[in-house]
Amino acid sequence: MHRLISQQTSPIDRHRGFTLLEMLVVMVIIGLLAGLVGPRIFGKVDSSKVQTAQIQIKMIESALQIMRLDVGTLPDGEIALHWLVREPEDPSVRAVWKGPYMDGQIPVDPWNNPYRIITPGPEGKPFAVTSYGADGKPGGEGLNADVLGK
Repeated sequence: MHRLISQQTSPIDRHRGFTLLEMLVVMVIIGLLAGLVGPRIFGKVDSSKVQTAQIQIKMIESALQIMRLDVGTLPDGEIALHWLVREPEDPSVRAVWKGPYMDGQIPVDPWNNPYRIITPGPEGKPFAVTSYGADGKPGGEGLNADVLGK
């Protein structure tokens, strides 16, 4: 009878855990997966920022068009963006201004830079709203390229 008890496995043997080698193999596999999948995911994040900027630009341009119809003209530069959310100081413009044309504040681009207005815009347009991209400077290539509405 003493022999039967000693042949049984003890609770310590059944719950012995993982060896260091097994843990290292798992860590290597996780590292390889992160190295393969990570760049693809971050590439999608960058392209989604460009798409977000294009959508916001279209929204701002639409509001500017409506304001331009009411007021009859657009002021130069960034003043036009301020008129979207704040009443103009000029009494003659204030009389025809029917805003605010956007709720809250003017959004910043996905890289936390302000949007800019170009007058005149490309292709004969009276204006265009643009983001200077990831670097916040005019021009550039790739993610640093300027973003215009489509």
